[in-house]
Amino acid sequence: MRLFLDALKALADLNRLRILLALRDRPLCVCQIVALLELAPSTVSKHLAILDQAGFIQAQKEGRWIFYRRTGRKGPVEVRWLTALVDRLASACPQAVKDRKRLAKLLQTQREVLCSRYYSPKARTVSSS
Repeated sequence: MRLFLDALKALADLNRLRILLALRDRPLCVCQIVALLELAPSTVSKHLAILDQAGFIQAQKEGRWIFYRRTGRKGPVEVRWLTALVDRLASACPQAVKDRKRLAKLLQTQREVLCSRYYSPKARTVSSS
């Protein structure tokens, strides 16, 4: 029961739900998630850590990129059940529909370009472009 409650707590935030839905079809790097949510990289990292600790996602380093993906069938049954529920409810959520369209556009942008917007050595804050 404790695992179920922890999983529910992890989903009790709109941005974490948005991240989970964004990872539905493919893994994404942190820069892509930052661009989608339009939040500071540190804020996105905190959300990713909470989802990771709850068992919803996992990180995988590929070269200089860190990709996040859903745990899928590897996750605890409670997490799988809640993920399926979130997926089913997503079509009724205007924000999820908006994010899906925005993500499709973002995926056409090279990761190097996205990362330079958010992680350039001169930038201290997230770019608004």
